[in-house]
Amino acid sequence: MRAMRAEKFCGYEGLKLVDLPKTVVSDGKVLLRMTAVGVTPLEHTILSGHFPLAKAPLVLGGEGAGVVEAGGGNDFPVGSRVMFTGTYGVFEDGAYSEWLAVRKEDLCLIPEGVDDVSAAGIPVAYLTAQMALANAGFQAGKTVLAPAIGGSIGNAVTQLARALGAKHAISSTTNHAKAEQAKALGFGEVIDTSAEKLGDGVRRITGGYGADIVIDGIGGEVLGEALGALAPGGSLTTLGYSGGRKTTIDVTNLIWQQASIKSFILFAQPQAAFVDAWNTIVSLLGSGAIKPIVAKTFPLAKAADALRYLVEGRPFGRVVLTI
Repeated sequence: MRAMRAEKFCGYEGLKLVDLPKTVVSDGKVLLRMTAVGVTPLEHTILSGHFPLAKAPLVLGGEGAGVVEAGGGNDFPVGSRVMFTGTYGVFEDGAYSEWLAVRKEDLCLIPEGVDDVSAAGIPVAYLTAQMALANAGFQAGKTVLAPAIGGSIGNAVTQLARALGAKHAISSTTNHAKAEQAKALGFGEVIDTSAEKLGDGVRRITGGYGADIVIDGIGGEVLGEALGALAPGGSLTTLGYSGGRKTTIDVTNLIWQQASIKSFILFAQPQAAFVDAWNTIVSLLGSGAIKPIVAKTFPLAKAADALRYLVEGRPFGRVVLTI
């Protein structure tokens, strides 16, 4: 089978198309014929040598969509279209390949009306978004801020919060063109930080109140600015650092607002939380209340180009490999 494998962790050039023996089902796993794979910043982190748990050579890819070929039983009959996510080491290998063996508990049936390309980019972003919101105590009527509307987490949190009854579902972008694109796609509460500070925009939208919940996947300066946009008793969840691993905060934003900061790691969550999150996401997908956005697709052999486009091009929406 064809697979894109990191032969060494030296950047994009370390990713090579190789021919490997076809994956064999074992240990109760389900064999999938891959149709599409979501491209995430984690793959770039691994290729850059900044993910200590990864060992080369390694087939990349931690989420995607495929068709069940064997091992699914009654829950996932042969021919079922499924989407999945998992940590490296849970799979026989990563998802940048034609065949993959996946644990049953990491699978979810793709709802009718959702194509495989869209489904491939759903699991990591939407599971992260839904669980982070739940852990932060989200309820209808709360105000949520999730910076970076064009990014996977910012967009997923914004869509979910809006669909679940948030009073305000606010996001941001540093790019005026993306702000206009967001508006055209129906996102009416996006702050253009090229023209307005993040905190000022949040206070404008909320009449001075602020955000009850911030889900930040950016880090860097954005985290410090978002912290200053919290409402009294609010909380900020940090779960990414595409904008930088270091930030500076004003501690009075915590003290006087009686606010809190917490962290989130998707694969540290209990299985029950995954089940609850999948149920919510599938229901909202089926009703059309949320809709994944795909910016561009690439063939499997162009995985390095896809990663470069994601990291350096900063598109509005997901990048997906088709197989």
